[in-house]
Amino acid sequence: MKICRYNDNRLGIIEGSDIVDVTPALELLPRHQYPLPVFDPLVADLGRVCRYIDEIKSRGARMPLEKAKLLSPVANPGKIIAAPVNYQKHLEEVLGDPNLHNDVRINHIQRAGLFLKAASSLVGAGEGVTLRMPERRNDHEVELAVVLGKTASRVHRSRALEYVAGYCVALDITIRGPEERSFRKSPDSYTVLGPWLTTADEVNDPDGLELQLYVNGQARQRANTRDLILDVPALIEFASSFYTLLPGDVIITGTPEGVGPIQAGDVLHASVQHLGAIEVKVDAPDSPTSSALPYP
Repeated sequence: MKICRYNDNRLGIIEGSDIVDVTPALELLPRHQYPLPVFDPLVADLGRVCRYIDEIKSRGARMPLEKAKLLSPVANPGKIIAAPVNYQKHLEEVLGDPNLHNDVRINHIQRAGLFLKAASSLVGAGEGVTLRMPERRNDHEVELAVVLGKTASRVHRSRALEYVAGYCVALDITIRGPEERSFRKSPDSYTVLGPWLTTADEVNDPDGLELQLYVNGQARQRANTRDLILDVPALIEFASSFYTLLPGDVIITGTPEGVGPIQAGDVLHASVQHLGAIEVKVDAPDSPTSSALPYP
């Protein structure tokens, strides 16, 4: 099943070129009081919601997908976990280009570990990217996103895929500079997820998916997830050895070679095989950045 959030937080499924409105399925979710949960309630109850969607979808109103504003299919991730330099050719690319590493020591992922992005950086394809510091280099990075479906702690890689709810296309937008990764990658709108959540039963092997990215129609990145240094089960094992993973937590698995700068006015087209494609517009900020910042 392909499940999306759109417009004013409607819930839909994708059938052909249409969205079928199945928002009444949200009534199944429990009502939470303060303190609110640190997981995504929809993803936590996804199995029951999907079964009810099957019952009601024939009665749902339809609208053309092209007319919808797509939001992030995961509304409330407790954590966005990211994998640095997880393709060998991208590692070589970063090591060979001072504009990418900015004299910051680059370690192999097994030594560097994973890092976190702020949940507040998350948007959907229809919301677009707004550059926080257009005077500095901002780069695109296309990635496969893995959405956890149930609580996972110290999971062995042999069982890791049992904990996956589904997969999405992701963009990890990056400000280049000397600061820590999580700082430069966490501005508002710098994590794009979409176009929908493709449930895990529709993806036979997450480690054999083609992914690609175009900027203004020009090819920039193309690779296959089979080239990941740490594959999806290994990433889940690695992450769950440090954190308890919760329903709705997102792991973005790393970007391949070909990262490059973007600027206001660009249109990014990113896709992952079997998961669809997102088209994302890049905008400039409404107000200029303070000149008091320590780096140009």
